[in-house]
Amino acid sequence: MQAVVYRGKGEICMEDRPLPQLEKDTDAIVRVTLTAICTSDLHIKNGSVPRAVPGTILGHEFVGVVEETGQKVKSVHAGQRVAVNVETFCGECFFCKRGFVNNCQDENGGWALGCRIDGGQTEYVRVPFADQALTPIPDQVTDEQALFTGDLLSTGYWAAKIGEIRQGDTVLVLGAGPAGLCAMMCAALYRPARIVAADIDRSRLEFARKQGLADEFVDPSEVSLTEALREWTQGRGADVVIAAMYEEEQILPLPEMYGKNLIFKTGGVDACNCREILELTARGKLKGECLITHRAPLADAMEIYRLFENKEEGIIKAALTP
Repeated sequence: MQAVVYRGKGEICMEDRPLPQLEKDTDAIVRVTLTAICTSDLHIKNGSVPRAVPGTILGHEFVGVVEETGQKVKSVHAGQRVAVNVETFCGECFFCKRGFVNNCQDENGGWALGCRIDGGQTEYVRVPFADQALTPIPDQVTDEQALFTGDLLSTGYWAAKIGEIRQGDTVLVLGAGPAGLCAMMCAALYRPARIVAADIDRSRLEFARKQGLADEFVDPSEVSLTEALREWTQGRGADVVIAAMYEEEQILPLPEMYGKNLIFKTGGVDACNCREILELTARGKLKGECLITHRAPLADAMEIYRLFENKEEGIIKAALTP
């Protein structure tokens, strides 16, 4: 089968790989029907993910059909269409039982697919902990609608959830890339008074505008974001701010935060709400497919990687068909 493989820092390529086999009773084999490229894949390629293992098939955003299951798998069966979770988690350890699945203590816990074990930019995948990792896709939801359930939409859903957004709040999302767009989409579920998208890439702000994902759009390189927020909120500022992860250490102004009763939360996404996300998708409340700007066969993955890395042709997300 064809596969996109991480060879080492700065190098990915297409390879022929053997079909995967079940290794544990809790595994499933999934035939990939649609897969995508994530910014995290670029981080692996560029050597920014120390845990990434050279020789691994990339990809953690994909959907497919269950081909085979181990004897202990109970929640899915052969022939079912499924969304695949970005994280693998045992469901039994200290962290899993508390919903912190990103910190699963199993050796394959957390983000393993497409990083430490073979992922979904291929034709068939072995998925560990299938009962937790696979969620059946409702009949009325298409593969494109379900494609981002296990990662991007899970990220946006988790961010909005821990943000404790209240009806009538002003929500600021810093960054209108794919994760930021999903955060806007999920923030809207809480019926805030205003969602503000901020980015220095005007094309991404325009994309968010066309998709109706925010109410206000600010390029901080041209307009004072602080002043704009104060104007919209009678001097109060944003009630909730959602931002991407940082690559460098940051210093928090704790005395000022204390005086304003500010709460700071961070962490890797605990992607354990896939069933709820698919239900919301089936009801038309979430429309992840709007992020897809490019469609191509998996054989063209190297060209799509080039476009994605260089942000050419207005690409937001690409759907690849094996």
